[in-house]
Amino acid sequence: MLFCYWRFVFAQSQIGVIMAEFYMTQAGYDKIRKELDHMEHDLMPDILERIAAARDEGDLSENAEYHGARESLALLEARMSELRYKLSVAEIVDSSNLPTDEVAFGCTVRVKDLDYDEEETLTLVGSGEEDTRNGRILATSPLACGLMGKKVGEIAEVNVPAGLLRFEILEITRD
Repeated sequence: MLFCYWRFVFAQSQIGVIMAEFYMTQAGYDKIRKELDHMEHDLMPDILERIAAARDEGDLSENAEYHGARESLALLEARMSELRYKLSVAEIVDSSNLPTDEVAFGCTVRVKDLDYDEEETLTLVGSGEEDTRNGRILATSPLACGLMGKKVGEIAEVNVPAGLLRFEILEITRD
């Protein structure tokens, strides 16, 4: 079962929008929701207050604080829009329904890099949960897609921009 946990849905619309579905766990969804709530209820009011205070100072054409606050507002609104989009197309995956004997979404896999003779432990996660420093990689990444469907003892050959990587699957666990 080789499934890369993302797909594009071509939606009929006036502007021809392509919609992506983001697969994530409930924890990933909750993390994004919490970040969005923080932006809406904590950061946004602060920025709006800064804009109002700067506007009260008079001439806006030369008011650096006003322009800085407006720029902060634009960046915050862009990030909030991105998070709202992810939440709107999120597909919550119940990893307990996925196979336990092969690499799949939500599993932790211990691999041996055959070229460098080093072991790594990777957890394949959804959007909002990635943390490469701690071995949590997106299930849609080229590396994760190359590992998907492999079983213990199998060799995964993964084409990445840097070349061909070869890994032996040593262990697969689920939390």
